[in-house]
Amino acid sequence: MRCVLVSLSILLSFASSAFGETVLVTGANRGIGLEFVRQYAEKGWDVIATHRRQTVPESLATLKSEYPGLIRVETMDVTDHAGVDTLAAKLEGTAIDLVVNNAGISGGGTATQQFGRLDYSTFQDVMDINVAGPLKVAESFLEHVAASDQKMIFTVTSSQGSIGSVNWPGLFYYRSSKSAVNMVMRNVATHPKVTERGILFGLIAPGATDTDFMTEVRGRIPLGDPKERVAGMIKQIENYPRDGSTPSFEWNGEEIPW
Repeated sequence: MRCVLVSLSILLSFASSAFGETVLVTGANRGIGLEFVRQYAEKGWDVIATHRRQTVPESLATLKSEYPGLIRVETMDVTDHAGVDTLAAKLEGTAIDLVVNNAGISGGGTATQQFGRLDYSTFQDVMDINVAGPLKVAESFLEHVAASDQKMIFTVTSSQGSIGSVNWPGLFYYRSSKSAVNMVMRNVATHPKVTERGILFGLIAPGATDTDFMTEVRGRIPLGDPKERVAGMIKQIENYPRDGSTPSFEWNGEEIPW
């Protein structure tokens, strides 16, 4: 009997260490974000899935029923900074091992980003969501991450944010926002509040992926499978260097030049 109890204790200890992690995903109701929720739930993680809708999206409601007890759905618009703080306060005392800053917009694609006809109000919207949003989330949830075992904050970026790779004009809003969020996260990664507590800031990109984010180019360029791309990004998160360099990696491990 004693042997059985000891074995059970070991198994419970292993389960707690292996499956006790918590991840918060922004923009979790569709596309890349939804797939992050699915794959981390499959791994047994506790998932805090955030969205900006007024009611729970059907996509998240379905996933929550498929993984009972693992997915918690919360409303959080990353442009509503008071709302971000409200959720952070609501989750006070919850250690979050990983924040995935996924929420983002394209700015309407090439049709709305033509030089000579630029809508600067849309430009501001893109910067608010794609740059200020992830920064605010990182700031508000820093203590939750610091209290965890893994201490990670990752932001979904894009190769379109690489200044050195620009060889055609276009996507002025989107490209600028991804360059800016890369700088913001690299900057924060050097802050003493981050470095002294061993918090890892990372940048990962899915590449062109077959989600509704890419509707405009579907059929014109090759698009990757969301499951494959998110699995690849999770692998990059797991293997990301902890030397403070904050490189940007594609889903397949290819480093994106600054």
